[in-house]
Amino acid sequence: MAEKDNKIYLTTPIYYVNSKPHIGHAYTTLAIDVLTRYYRILGKEVFFLTGTDEHGAKIAEAAQKAGKTPQEFCDEISGLFKTAWQNLNIDYSYFIRTTDKSHEEKVAEFLNVLKSNGYLYEGEYAGKYCVGCEKFVTDKDLVDGKCPDHKCEPQDVAEENWFFKLRQLLPKIKELIESDKLLILPEKAKSEVLGVIKQGLDDVSISRKSVSWGIKLPWEESQTVYVWIDALLNYWTVLQNLGKMEFWPVDLHLMGREILKFHCIMWPAILLAYYGDDAIDQLPKQAFCHGYFTIDGQKMSKTIGNIVDPNDLIKKYGTDATRYLLLTQFPFGGNDGDVSLSRLDEKYNSDLASGLGNLVARVVTLATKLKVQPVRIATQSVAGGSAKLKVKGSRLEQNILEAKNKYNFSLALENLKIDEALGAIWELIGACDKIIDTEKPWELANEKLKTKNEKVIKDLLVVLGEIAEMLKPFMPQTADKILEQIKTNKSEPLFPRLN
Repeated sequence: MAEKDNKIYLTTPIYYVNSKPHIGHAYTTLAIDVLTRYYRILGKEVFFLTGTDEHGAKIAEAAQKAGKTPQEFCDEISGLFKTAWQNLNIDYSYFIRTTDKSHEEKVAEFLNVLKSNGYLYEGEYAGKYCVGCEKFVTDKDLVDGKCPDHKCEPQDVAEENWFFKLRQLLPKIKELIESDKLLILPEKAKSEVLGVIKQGLDDVSISRKSVSWGIKLPWEESQTVYVWIDALLNYWTVLQNLGKMEFWPVDLHLMGREILKFHCIMWPAILLAYYGDDAIDQLPKQAFCHGYFTIDGQKMSKTIGNIVDPNDLIKKYGTDATRYLLLTQFPFGGNDGDVSLSRLDEKYNSDLASGLGNLVARVVTLATKLKVQPVRIATQSVAGGSAKLKVKGSRLEQNILEAKNKYNFSLALENLKIDEALGAIWELIGACDKIIDTEKPWELANEKLKTKNEKVIKDLLVVLGEIAEMLKPFMPQTADKILEQIKTNKSEPLFPRLN
């Protein structure tokens, strides 16, 4: 991942406030939180941006149904997102709202430059518009004349709008994507974007005349900025307003597939139009698209009633357990996956209560029984080796090195193999359990055996310290609790077993 004087800029999408947060939003945000914590441990300066997208016709409709003004409705739902991220221990740098006055002012400033650079023109749009998607659609986007996502027919729209000269920049965008100067991962996401470009795209409307809830065009008050232009610009406006452009450009945009086209075609195009079509150093360095997930085999839907609030999981399992359960449901990447709610209890009990929690309890309890002196673990980089371990030359050292190699290289977090990085840590947990079962350090038949077992426990305490350090990006509260227990030899249950 590209770096700018040790600075890294990571983003989630800004989430649309037509409904409250669900575990799909949480999944993306947790992934960026893990990367943020990881890079900060390595000494990098990270700017982690998240927030809410609050303009457009769909928000105005939702507010009206709720009997609120659009601003009241946005304040309420945006607050729910902030609360959910606080409950999940998300350590973001800034939470942007597109109704922030400072954002609106910078959007106007940006669009004035696009106009003066000759990339905007006035024209008439006649076509179909899906309010649910907040985008213009063509017949090829529809199934039986309806939006496949919202199961409704789009509106016929004919109005005077302002347009952006997208077609003029498509050859440049295509070249940058093909050469990986604009890196899109995984590979099938890159192929999907190139396929969209190959099919052909027209210039796009950047304003709406019939939508009142939004930012007004600075030169024509009767026009409202198209919600997607408004939303994409948040990545730029926040740094401008905070005076933190040293973090620019974005190092990683993480997103779901439904917004891939906007981030990988429209967004780089308007940046080139603003900075100049040779200013590729202003473009995002990487866009990573993760898959959709279903709930027990079904797409999340208000109609079905299977939208899962992350707060409900936190109430049942706790913060760190919820973080772990969400991040390990399926491989993190381009493939879709399924969250089995019926199996969350089973995974919690097997991986956390009987796995990590039981290992820590066994080792700390035995350390107390054998009167092993508490071990003080020097904080180490998660990318560091085990040169200072007292277990040098042992099977445990080999297990640690194998897990760390997976954690930092073959399963590198920089490549967003988050579930595999966690898998490497759980391999080390399993190795420790095998050592205990093989060595039986609770046996105290004679002094020689007692001395041998004291060394085994001391070694295991050191390895628990290694596990805690490796867990810090994923389960920070649990990591701190483990480090405290091995320093004091006082055992406290980490994950009470669910009945």
